[in-house]
Amino acid sequence: MIIKTTLEKFTKEASKVYGLHFPIPNSVAERFINKDNKRVKCSIAGEVIIRSGLMPFEGYWYILCNQSIQKQLNIALGQIIELEIEKDDSEYGMDMPEELRVMLDQETEALVFFEQLTPGKQRNLIYLVLQVKNTNSRINKSLAIVAHLKEGKGKLDFKRLNELIKHYNQLSK
Repeated sequence: MIIKTTLEKFTKEASKVYGLHFPIPNSVAERFINKDNKRVKCSIAGEVIIRSGLMPFEGYWYILCNQSIQKQLNIALGQIIELEIEKDDSEYGMDMPEELRVMLDQETEALVFFEQLTPGKQRNLIYLVLQVKNTNSRINKSLAIVAHLKEGKGKLDFKRLNELIKHYNQLSK
């Protein structure tokens, strides 16, 4: 479904959420909401894909945007743009990086713990790996995540996880 919307910004007075967003009318959002699943995949100008949950706000829904996307597409606040929205039926609400998939497939215990996490925590871990472009760094993060899941019996401690990531990065130097 293609809709026209604008790039807007919450103010501190209007919302506790402060940032760039695309307002989505209720009539559009309702087509994509299925119980607790509000995940959508949006294509902007055929160049950028945002995977997100639809978020409610005083009479409408919205999809968050960040400054790097705004700059990449050269979109000004208030500018009308076209969003192509579709339901995100992917397993985790984002693409699973190959490096993390391989590590989890090799470590059954870690995979069991990963699958027991909430969808949001699963996406957090996936995002940690996706945010780096270097394959070796992605492998190191994946190794650290698998080790952390096993060590913590599925309980996440992001401070400890960051220490493990640093440790695995040092090992590869």
